Amino acid sequence: MSAPEVVQVLALQVDPAWRRLPASQREEDLDAFRQQVRTTAGEVQTLAYATAGLRADAELVLVRFAVSVDALQESSSALLRAGVGRFMRVAHSFVGLLRPSRYVKRPGTQEQGLLDGERAAYLIVYPFTKTHDWYRLSPDVRQGMMNEHIRIGHDFPQVRQLLAYSTGLDDQEFIVAYETDDLAVFQDLVTALRDTEGRRYTLRDQPILTAIHRPLDDALRQLG
Repeated sequence: MSAPEVVQVLALQVDPAWRRLPASQREEDLDAFRQQVRTTAGEVQTLAYATAGLRADAELVLVRFAVSVDALQESSSALLRAGVGRFMRVAHSFVGLLRPSRYVKRPGTQEQGLLDGERAAYLIVYPFTKTHDWYRLSPDVRQGMMNEHIRIGHDFPQVRQLLAYSTGLDDQEFIVAYETDDLAVFQDLVTALRDTEGRRYTLRDQPILTAIHRPLDDALRQLG
């Protein structure tokens, strides 16, 4: 696959009625869904995360990278027609473009989480929108606040981040994704960031999806 340009976070909820189907039918449905993911692997890279038992509204989170939104749409539609996908509801879907940061001139591996390296145990992802007042500030003032944000982030090397741009394409302005092996450290990072000046310009940063990285087979098996 060429370098991805688009990312989608797709959170799915399974109809409880599906779990009451015979085991053989459920296994057949899981296999059809699994095969559909593999069929589009050349166009869409998929990372699987389990949320079964953690959230009331979603049991599977797929982070999907593609060269175009067309490829994402077509493959998402196919997934929802394949096997257990027919029993799934889209609880959340965030779409954004992978573009260079306005505030980081030379992003390191810590700012490019999910695109390279090995996956960490946990994913935390949420939609993010700034207030209108943020954009009324001068570029220098905004850069200064972001420099503080970046500096604090670098104090927590156990946490990696991916930022995607959704402005004009989705309800949120950004998709913010973090991965870490230590949720307590991530919580410390979030607490530190809440003390920054830039925090006052946050309009929306929910829902927060916390999920566990699993091979696709394992994540599907937890559905029932």
